Amino acid sequence: MAATPVTTISAKRSSSRGIGLAIALALAEVPAGAAAQAEAVARGAYLAAAAGCDQCHTDAEHDGKPFAGGRVFDTEWGKVVATNITGDRATGIGRWSAADFTRALRWGIAPDDSHYLPVFPFLFYNRLIERDLADIKAFLDSLPVVSRPDLTGAGSMALVGRARAALAVVATPLPGPWQPDPDKEPVWNRGAYLVAAIGRCGYCHTPRDAIGAPVAARPLAGTREGPDGKRVPNITPDRETGIGNWTVDDIVGVLTDGHTPDFDFVGGAMAEIVKNTARLSEADRRAIAVYLQSLPPVSTPRPK
Repeated sequence: MAATPVTTISAKRSSSRGIGLAIALALAEVPAGAAAQAEAVARGAYLAAAAGCDQCHTDAEHDGKPFAGGRVFDTEWGKVVATNITGDRATGIGRWSAADFTRALRWGIAPDDSHYLPVFPFLFYNRLIERDLADIKAFLDSLPVVSRPDLTGAGSMALVGRARAALAVVATPLPGPWQPDPDKEPVWNRGAYLVAAIGRCGYCHTPRDAIGAPVAARPLAGTREGPDGKRVPNITPDRETGIGNWTVDDIVGVLTDGHTPDFDFVGGAMAEIVKNTARLSEADRRAIAVYLQSLPPVSTPRPK
């Protein structure tokens, strides 16, 4: 009989120690979890700044709230209005799950199964790795919530524009998350990733075919008719028509403040892009330069 209470007491003590340990572990995990969340938000903020999410999704001309949408773009597919990407549940992305967010950025499909136009660069965000997608969402979820009128009907998309956009999407390869090249150095892989995904340099610098799909044989070779209807330069290392005579420092200089080796400054759409690349770290700007210099040179016909 004496053994029973001893066993019971021992079990209670063991149970108490177990509960105490669980509580201690739970308390220890709170700051760790908070630190991890803060790190995710900080990384997401860096990536969103580099991608220029605030510039596209803020109607700065009319003093719009940051990330609340409303900026109007005249595109080759028609007039498009940027959406609200704050956490408002009615007019923003507050109801989006992580899967919704990934599907939108990677495949251009909204939670209601409608398809985005390729003016939203999901054709390039398709290459984003899982962690970066999660961190960008963590950052957007941390923003002040802004409610604004529905912007769905504010654009003007002709049927032919929508059809052409759909064809461009179908004709563009979507390989999915970026995979580093094991035969290349880390700095090269970082630069390649930034150019392909976050910086989406091909959006402007790669020529498009008749239906608006990027010409795979001429990556970053420039075009006479960029997104804003103006000439976009060749940024491959071609010495005659590209940037083959530029040094790594020359490229870093452009990405830092827009100054070129010939003592000029970039203008137009590139001046806006520089606002994004200026927010990159020096190491990331240098990685982009290293990658661009490694590309095969592509000659582009000179403008007449």
